[in-house]
Amino acid sequence: MVADGAEPRASLINSAEVRFELGKPVRAFSSRKRQRHFPGLWWSSTTGGHVGYESWLERDHLMLLDFDPAVVGIASQPFWLFWDEEGRRRSHAPDYFARLVDGCAVVVDCRPVERIKPRDAAAFDAMRRACELVGWDYRLVGVPDPVLSTNVRWLAGYRHPRYRVPGVVAALREVFVDTAPLIAGAEEAGDPIVVLPVLFHLLWCGDLTAGLGTVLHDATPVTLLERGDGGRTDADATHR
Repeated sequence: MVADGAEPRASLINSAEVRFELGKPVRAFSSRKRQRHFPGLWWSSTTGGHVGYESWLERDHLMLLDFDPAVVGIASQPFWLFWDEEGRRRSHAPDYFARLVDGCAVVVDCRPVERIKPRDAAAFDAMRRACELVGWDYRLVGVPDPVLSTNVRWLAGYRHPRYRVPGVVAALREVFVDTAPLIAGAEEAGDPIVVLPVLFHLLWCGDLTAGLGTVLHDATPVTLLERGDGGRTDADATHR
């Protein structure tokens, strides 16, 4: 959907270059009493604005897209795909469209494996084939790794650029040139109460790196991520 609320239609091939990451959702997020899913809005450090989700599963994958340094744009419910199936007209709106730093695109649908019914599977298959035709990556994702999600959710609490305090950033860069335990490094950089929020922000931004396959703790090894190793630039981190 474009900014004025119109819903233009185009052939699949002619849609390949559309900047879907800049559009609005093509359908509203429902909210009612006793519903079993929990819709909401996520403030994205990637876009600097809110992106919608319809369930906690979608929220977690939206969070992971926001955390991914390769992602530079995200939109929810970005477009409708229409196709014919056994003589009947069908449609499906994927959960997310993400633009990557290299210009490529990723389309994401979120659904636990055990909840994929035959009709859903057919829609996901149609979306996958459509993405292949236009050169987009397609991901059908289920429940993410719980440890990774827990760690990233914690770091997300410090994703806003207000946590990027220049003096503390400089001190942490110096401390973690050589790998050091998280708390010990924070104490070396200054008062942990002041330093830790900045440290977590730098972990979110990718200036610092730590293994997120295990739960973050006091002794988690942290190190400076040199530019060229996939980290974000200072400009990226400020935007995010």
